[in-house]
Amino acid sequence: MTTFFTADTHFGHGGARGLYRRPFPSVAAMDAALEERWNAAVRPGDEVWHLGDFAIGYPAEAMAALLARLNGTKRLILGNNDAAATAGLPGWASVQHYAETEVEGRRLVLCHYAFRSWRDMARGAINLHGHSHGRLKPLARQFDVGVDVREFRPVTLAEILQAA
Repeated sequence: MTTFFTADTHFGHGGARGLYRRPFPSVAAMDAALEERWNAAVRPGDEVWHLGDFAIGYPAEAMAALLARLNGTKRLILGNNDAAATAGLPGWASVQHYAETEVEGRRLVLCHYAFRSWRDMARGAINLHGHSHGRLKPLARQFDVGVDVREFRPVTLAEILQAA
């Protein structure tokens, strides 16, 4: 099993194309590309931590169908645009505001928002976040995993650290 991280997919959000300068001619094209790139990277047995802002403007049934089509065991860290309908989707293995976990021997602190400080920061813990769409200067060991800065797909910790 491989663990992946992503954030800020904003499925269904027409404003994301302009606000974040996404290179897609339509919302449908953006959604199709995000789904295709997700499934090209993630296998069914993998785990994906989605660090918030999954979809905007989708009816619950459409979000549930989309989530079911995305490979992997999916865990949601709630973002500012994740409504109760998103949090309540049956396809999430877990839903929370914040998590601490360990991947590949590295302690990770996960939240939709970037922190100024975090638990075990001085001991090498890494903060993964979304929300800023690549517009925030990171601190040491802090990484934006949003699709706008990660080739519009989920990425592994090794990929994140290699790009640093």
